[in-house]
Amino acid sequence: MNRKEVQHIKLKNLKKATPISFPQEGFVAGIAPYLRGTYATMYINKPWEIKQYTGLSTVKESNTLYRKILDTGLKKLFVDLDLSTCTCNHSDTQRAPNDVDITSITIQSVEDMNMLFDKIPLDKVTVSITMNSTILPLLAFYIVTAEEQGISLDQLSGSLKSDILKELNTNAYTPTLSSKIFTDIFEYTSKKMPEFNSISISGYKIQEAGATAEIELAYTLSNGLEFLKKGIEAGIKIDSFATQLSFCWAIGMDHFTEIAKLRAARVLWAKMVKQFNPKNPESLALKTHSQTSCNSLTTQDPFNNVTRVTLQAMAAAFGGTQSLHTNTLDEGTAVSARIARNTQTYLQQETHITKTVDPWAGSYHLEKLTEDIANKTWELISELEHHGGISKAIKKGIPKLHIENAAAIKQVKIKNGEQVLVGVNKYQLKKEKTSTPLEIDNKTTSNIQLEKLHQLKTTRNNTEVKKSLIALTNAVKHGKENLLEATIKAARNRATLSEISDALQTVFK
Repeated sequence: MNRKEVQHIKLKNLKKATPISFPQEGFVAGIAPYLRGTYATMYINKPWEIKQYTGLSTVKESNTLYRKILDTGLKKLFVDLDLSTCTCNHSDTQRAPNDVDITSITIQSVEDMNMLFDKIPLDKVTVSITMNSTILPLLAFYIVTAEEQGISLDQLSGSLKSDILKELNTNAYTPTLSSKIFTDIFEYTSKKMPEFNSISISGYKIQEAGATAEIELAYTLSNGLEFLKKGIEAGIKIDSFATQLSFCWAIGMDHFTEIAKLRAARVLWAKMVKQFNPKNPESLALKTHSQTSCNSLTTQDPFNNVTRVTLQAMAAAFGGTQSLHTNTLDEGTAVSARIARNTQTYLQQETHITKTVDPWAGSYHLEKLTEDIANKTWELISELEHHGGISKAIKKGIPKLHIENAAAIKQVKIKNGEQVLVGVNKYQLKKEKTSTPLEIDNKTTSNIQLEKLHQLKTTRNNTEVKKSLIALTNAVKHGKENLLEATIKAARNRATLSEISDALQTVFK
């Protein structure tokens, strides 16, 4: 399939949105379209991965925490970065002090990444990192850190929680630059980091903004379709990068809907990828990470959140997620973090729900609900394709309009009591029970980062830094060199996060 063919590809039955049929007896776990699960035996032999966001503002504190986690025998780290890092704002910028957070990590340069993983062998652990629009510099910092540990890149495993198309609404980069960034990442990682999931296509914030399950599915899967098209247009074979894509979903309180949503997502993704004629059946498999919904948690009577998170975690498990993050009841204390983590542990080890494949198979309600959600989602995807795909639809404001309408309807239902929130619009306590979350001292943390930044800039070779940043800008301007490779060169010279970000955007200012 060449670039011209990809540009004109029309998914079969897409414009007509032909209904999708789900005969119960026609699906088997581990075989496309994976309705009943991605693996043949699902959790019987391989339970979902338990993940927990971890980080304590400074990289030194976080490194100590990570080493304690690894000492317990766990080999997976889920790195949560603060807002100043995810928005390319250093501690010396005007708005950054309010974005520095002691419950997540600030990364400003490769030196911070080195300190974060000090004495942690990156070839022995699986690392997932939230990167968002800062994916190029942060991935470069991670790669250089591995190089300086003497580790071959093909030994690195994990995933990058970053969906550049989702960031188009933040104006972080232009659509043209965003396309160039993710195709260059695909090209680099498919060759040198085959065990890494290079892009996590996120529907989480779509649901958190108020979207229905169908809207979350449609816009997230359409983002995935855009990635496929752009990758193939860039000359990358689909089987070399489709297996590196993963998806992140929010899991809310509508229990059966969330189960059906994950099942429908697998079928729809397999149907979409199949149009590109992959040779590897694994290219059709949708890799799923789920996170319980922050939007469903309440400050009123917060201990109800423990039950909410448990029910959401069960929905994710029944839906066949491959990994899961459970939110804490107050997002702040060590005790609440332990409760959230243990929620998954006892679901896996005490309830025996891992002893069967697709436990809701054959339920009329679940099978019909899966079919209905799939067909409503397919209609929305058809609408997006009619407008030229998700990127063009975003420019026209179509997704934003649908999400805002859904959110408004939801708020009206909550206000009039049609949708019950226990402890908020029904069964309120006369006297609120409270928890004591960690307090955030932005000023102290920001001062620490300022000092480190000053030391870095006075000890590095600024001439080499300037040369590498100019080379990066030229790579953006001319579009010939791989942007990740150019960014890695700048990272080796100790260019900072915001300097690299500025170099990437200079051409478009």
